[in-house]
Amino acid sequence: MAGQLILIAASGLALEVAEAARACGLTVRGCLDDNEALWGQDAGGWLPVLGGLDLVASFPDDSVVLCAGKGSARALIAQRLSAGGFATERYATVVHPSVTVPTSCCVGPGSVILAGCVLTASVSLGSHVVAMPQVTMTHDNRVEDYATLCAAVTLGGYVSVAQGAYLGMGASVRERVRIGAGGTLGMGSVLLSDLPADEVWAGVPARPLARVSATDMGL
Repeated sequence: MAGQLILIAASGLALEVAEAARACGLTVRGCLDDNEALWGQDAGGWLPVLGGLDLVASFPDDSVVLCAGKGSARALIAQRLSAGGFATERYATVVHPSVTVPTSCCVGPGSVILAGCVLTASVSLGSHVVAMPQVTMTHDNRVEDYATLCAAVTLGGYVSVAQGAYLGMGASVRERVRIGAGGTLGMGSVLLSDLPADEVWAGVPARPLARVSATDMGL
């Protein structure tokens, strides 16, 4: 990885990514965030907020991770950086050293895998995916760009998670089930059938609660 690491969005996720990066022996320069009230402050009391997103051009040798908690927000930031000529090669992938990524698995650029996650075999993660602590991804899982898997999510075999989907803390997904783009599964839910795009499901077993538009999700 070139230079130091810059985290985009001074969020709780940024603090977690910073600690994971430091555990990997990487040097974290700080955060960029467009909230001017945060400039010159330290997120969490220790992670410096250097300035706004446009400042990324001032650190051409540094790698970057998008740390907005919502996949839709990460997508919008990536679009903005791309429009400004940002090279996708500068996106860093952060995998906590407690996690083993088997040779049959692949993790896309800009993705984050936090402590205690498990990837068993033939797992594929796209770009800018976030897997919070203790997520279990079993054989032949496919997780597309900007998806978010919160702490202790468990995916059965052949599960597919589409772009920008959000799986709440402790949710479980039965084997061969698909979660559509922008879909949301509530925390603690048990999903036994396909969750359509842009819908919100929750419960045991999970049932539809609401529908959100792809525009609202920023995708």
